[in-house]
Formats: sequence, C-alpha cells, structure tokens
Amino acid sequence: MEAEVVELGFLQMLSAYIFVLILLFILKLKKIPREKEVIISTIRMTLQLVIMGYVLIFIFDNKHPLFTLFVILVMEVFAINNIFGRVQRKLSFDMKKIIALSMMVGTLISIFYFILVVINVTPWYDPRYFITIAGMLIGNSMTGITLGVERLTDGMKTEKDTIEGYLMLGARPNIAAKKIINSSFDQAIIPTINNMMGMGIIFLPGMMTGQILSGISPVTAISYQIAIMLGILGGVTLTVITFVQFGYKTYFNEKNQLIIND
Repeated sequence: MEAEVVELGFLQMLSAYIFVLILLFILKLKKIPREKEVIISTIRMTLQLVIMGYVLIFIFDNKHPLFTLFVILVMEVFAINNIFGRVQRKLSFDMKKIIALSMMVGTLISIFYFILVVINVTPWYDPRYFITIAGMLIGNSMTGITLGVERLTDGMKTEKDTIEGYLMLGARPNIAAKKIINSSFDQAIIPTINNMMGMGIIFLPGMMTGQILSGISPVTAISYQIAIMLGILGGVTLTVITFVQFGYKTYFNEKNQLIIND
C-alpha cells in the first residue's frame, strides 16, 4: 500500500499551537488554574522532540552500537529521575536504588527480547528500531512504576498500624505488607491493561496511527502495534514486579521491624 504523506508546513504547525491557545483561553475563562502546566508542558515537549529529531538524524546516519546504547542510557536516566520527581512522598536512598534497579532490569530485558527474538532486526543496534521501541517501553514502564511507588509509599505510611498488628501476631514482613504490595502492582498495571482492552475499538494507538499516516499498510501497522503492546505489557510487568518485591523490604530492618518515621 502506497500513499502520499501530507507534509506539515509552518502554517499547519502554527494552527496546531493556536489550538493550544484556544484551550488556554477556555481554562482562563473557566478559572481553572492550569495554564502554567499547559504552557510549560507544551514548550518542553516541543523542545525535547525537536532536539531528539536532530539527534536521531545524526544517529541514523552514523549507526554504531555505542551511539544507540548511549541514547538508551540517557532515556533510562531521565526516566528514573522523572520518577523521583513525580512521587509526592520523600524517598529513601535504598528506595531510589530499588527503583533504578527495577527500571533497568525490567526495561532492558524486554527491549533486548523484542529486538533480538521478536523483530530479529539486523544489526541488533539499528537505531531506527532499537531507540523507537526502547522509548515506548521505557516511557510506559516509567508511568507504571511511578503509580506503583506512589501506592506503596502511601500505603506503608497510612496502614502502618495494620502492618505492625500483623508483625505482633508473628507474620513475616511479606505477609504483613501483602495487601499493599498487591495493591501497588494493581495500581501500576491497570493503565496498561485498560489501554489494551480499549485498543482497536475505542481508540487507535499512537504508533499504529503514525505508521498508517506515513503510508504503511494497516496490516503491517497492526502487527507492529500488537508486538509493541505485548512488549509494553512485559516491560511494565517485569519492572513493577521487581520493584514491589524489593521495595517493601526497605521499610523493614534485619529484625523484621517496621522502620517508618512519622
């Protein structure tokens, strides 16, 4: 299937930003104080994508495994730092180490599995596949683990008395915190599950839409979208499981005592 791609010119891009200005006017009119967030996120998104666009042009023209791995490392560092910044409660140093470890383990296993086994691209470091797929897996895992961290840190604090009650009855930490651990996993994985449940009927995903707009056959776009969604499910699941299984332990000492400061 071949189709002519509609190139977006200056006036078309300008009209997209005018749409944002209309939204800002509506927010102002309704006295909803979110203009600052909309402006900052719009400017930040634009700058990040423009810079990334030029970086990708350079990397696509100069394929090298070190360039590809460097970009993945930068993505991971920014994602981990973003998680630290978005969680409301203060994180301990041990908790930050668990978050970083979970992100690296969960996402890298998923990325390499899909690049080497599912897509089987040659060379394996081809940035056109590696960086784009890694971006989707890292981004979704970042969102999932952020929700999981929020629930775990909040639950350990608000349900402190319940956990101590279990410990006094002789339960081990993993049993005492089991409800919070399971709840954290549910909180993290639900957005991905909801996306998969509504995909194809309620909405078309971004990657598939982009491929179809660029002239790719819908059948090919669907194949890639299914593979990517399964990769995202795997990445988020591995990341969050690793986090919850180690994260709750940071709230207990070697004597299995709860160590939460009020």
